[in-house]
Amino acid sequence: MSIRVSLLVIASQLLACCAIAQDGGPTRDETLAAMRRAAEYYHEQVALNGGYVYYYSLDLKTRLGEGAATPTQIWVQPPGTPTVGLAYLSAYEATGDEYYLHAATHAAEALMFGQLKSGCWMHAIDFDSKGNRSGQYRNGKGRGKNYSTFDDNSSQSALLFMMKCDQAHKFNNAKIHESAMYGLDALLAAQFPNGAFPQVFEGPVSNQPVVKANYPDYDWRTENHVKEYWNFYTLNDDLAGDMKETLIAASDIYHDKRCDESLRRLGDFLILAQMPEPQPAWAQQYNFDMQPCWARKFEPPAITSHESQDVIRTLLTIYERTGDEKYLAPIPKALDYLDTCVLSDGMMARFYELKSNKPLYMTSDYQLTYDDSDTPTHYGFKQGQNLKALRAQYDALRSGKPSRSSKRSPRTLAKDATPIVAGLDAKGRWVSKVSGERLAGQPKFRDLPEYLSSEVFAKNLTTLAEYVATLK
Repeated sequence: MSIRVSLLVIASQLLACCAIAQDGGPTRDETLAAMRRAAEYYHEQVALNGGYVYYYSLDLKTRLGEGAATPTQIWVQPPGTPTVGLAYLSAYEATGDEYYLHAATHAAEALMFGQLKSGCWMHAIDFDSKGNRSGQYRNGKGRGKNYSTFDDNSSQSALLFMMKCDQAHKFNNAKIHESAMYGLDALLAAQFPNGAFPQVFEGPVSNQPVVKANYPDYDWRTENHVKEYWNFYTLNDDLAGDMKETLIAASDIYHDKRCDESLRRLGDFLILAQMPEPQPAWAQQYNFDMQPCWARKFEPPAITSHESQDVIRTLLTIYERTGDEKYLAPIPKALDYLDTCVLSDGMMARFYELKSNKPLYMTSDYQLTYDDSDTPTHYGFKQGQNLKALRAQYDALRSGKPSRSSKRSPRTLAKDATPIVAGLDAKGRWVSKVSGERLAGQPKFRDLPEYLSSEVFAKNLTTLAEYVATLK
């Protein structure tokens, strides 16, 4: 072998070993080491029986989900156990390191413990059968309610993770596969004939007549709230968008035609649920007569800007998936109407009064008002909007252009990965500082200046997984 050839071989080997980084980002070896250190700490020091809550004090003695978590509780609702589990799966896919699959499997086992007899999950799981968040678990080790919930992406995210973990095991982990199938069957059985889903279910839902959305024919203001509103047709808190992601994943993973049909039926419901003029958008909640109805005492029957935008995004995705233009038909007049609802500061009210279209708020003692100066702080009565982006996406699809990829470029990933790797402390932690910003679960940190966040951990690990995949 000539000296020149030998030098070329040595150079190529050095490049392979050192994995020279792109665009000034950390090297492959540096990134892999950071990922493993972070995962080992979170899995081995932070997890409770494989599960997670939202936030932790640095000594791990204080644990927070939506409120304080006891030493026996984990959270299902994002950014809890499924969120962290999905990050482990991203790391496993990018690296092939079995440690991440082990950590993800441990998270799946935690979710299996708390899977309800009704098929899916509540917001949290309690390993203490006498705990205040226990439920009627399939394993017989809990007691309490049997309410599977789609609220706040709880069951959707849990099932999404379970299915992806099943796929990562190549469907050879019998317990995970059975749990995923049980959950998927229950989810599909919870869809009403018109394609809607309830917020909560205990089993297959009842048959109800299929009718179009219409305005209440009674004085809805006198009602204040509805008991067991969770049994009605629900769009609150992005239920449609979260559901479509789970149904699409189920179809892709299992090639189950039931999931494709369920996705179409969801789209059919969204078409039915569009309110007639003068407000051709959507409400948070509908009764079985397809009239907007009360939910909690601060959620009146109204047109809702947030859910309407989620519905439009969902319809765009269903159109992309099916090619059926009926799913695009409701969008132009909805966008035209929503444009008229934008406030002078560019924000939108969450609620718009039925027919009058006046921005509708609640006072701090939960009285309806048109004044936004004294609203409860725990709920977003004014929010941002993305109407221009939605219209651009609609126009692109109508002209035959595919949606823009959400994947980050290698250059962007390198830029994002650099501070993530540098920010890992000596123990393998990403430490967040309390700064007063609004966070999931609205935690009360009290005297904690610093904390650990499951959302930050999952986001950082996923970013590093995406980045390291570009260095192969």
